[in-house]
Amino acid sequence: MTKPRLLSKALSPATFAVVTLAPLPLIGLGLWQQGLWVLPGFGYMFLLSAIIDRLIPHVAGEPAPGQEFPGSDAVLVTVGLCLLALVPLAVFAVAGPSGLSPLARAVVFASVALWLGQVGHPAAHELIHRSQIWLFRLGKACYIAMLFGQHASAHRLVHHRHVATAQDPNSAPEGMGFYAFAARAWLGSLRAGHRAETALRRRRSLGAKPSLHPYWIYLIGTLLALLVAHRIAGAAGMAAWLGLASLAQIQILLSDYVQHYGLRRSLAEDGKPLPVGPAHSWNGGPWFSSALTLNAPRHSDHHSHPNRPYPSLRLPAPEAAPRLPWPLPIACTIALFPPLWRRAIRPHLRQWQPKPAAQAKPPR
Repeated sequence: MTKPRLLSKALSPATFAVVTLAPLPLIGLGLWQQGLWVLPGFGYMFLLSAIIDRLIPHVAGEPAPGQEFPGSDAVLVTVGLCLLALVPLAVFAVAGPSGLSPLARAVVFASVALWLGQVGHPAAHELIHRSQIWLFRLGKACYIAMLFGQHASAHRLVHHRHVATAQDPNSAPEGMGFYAFAARAWLGSLRAGHRAETALRRRRSLGAKPSLHPYWIYLIGTLLALLVAHRIAGAAGMAAWLGLASLAQIQILLSDYVQHYGLRRSLAEDGKPLPVGPAHSWNGGPWFSSALTLNAPRHSDHHSHPNRPYPSLRLPAPEAAPRLPWPLPIACTIALFPPLWRRAIRPHLRQWQPKPAAQAKPPR
């Protein structure tokens, strides 16, 4: 394996655009030419990241103080709009009269699902952190297309506030396997996000014009998506959309699981958690998987600066914050096998766990 080295510059928006959007023409070529032409898009999403991260595991440089990245939002908008167009197209290819063979349909299904989870989700995640309302709404629409609208509320209002505590359903304690976590996180974030949005509406209600609760928007959007799927290919189309959304959601939950597994905030004397710091998120370094996932592996800096644009995110030094021993997509794959994951991550987790408080001496 090539020894990692620090590159001289931060990744540019053009690099992010090329790496994240390259699979789409490959998938499109497969739909047009059919046959084995569907394989390049799948190979890009399933294998290329692991190969490049191993052969060229260089780490992108740090952005200069105050450095601007013009075009970074344009990348997000392009990915978001592509996501909204790609899902119904994939439903037609997989379940409609596309002319594809059963094997080709399966490969297209897997390719699109991987792109939704590894590229579409990071872009939607960035968009819901933008202050411009139309960018935020595009991010929310992307999550609704993945039938996971609740994430737009729970991530901002619950996860960022309670990360690395027992109050966050998306922070896994040590020992919890992914499948138990996924069930808890999906339902827990649904409930916690609803409570947070309801409380937020109450605080803003005085003198404000009433508006539709976001969870009604998520529900209506989900029903509309499934109606579109039915119009495309009937019950099979609905099953295909549900399947794509389910695999995308699994990848979203895998990302949360891996990026916070076993990390806990210590408690202050008043019993409240200490502020969020670099030690409360796992990070990753290799440049290609970072480009593919829009710098999602630079997770500590995102939690410290949620509104910081993705090209500006910084990677903490290994002694300052937990560093995954594998690229993020590989770590997520290992996490699918809970005994293997627990055994592999345990030695890397130990130094980042809070030290137990000294027991008070009993009174004499």
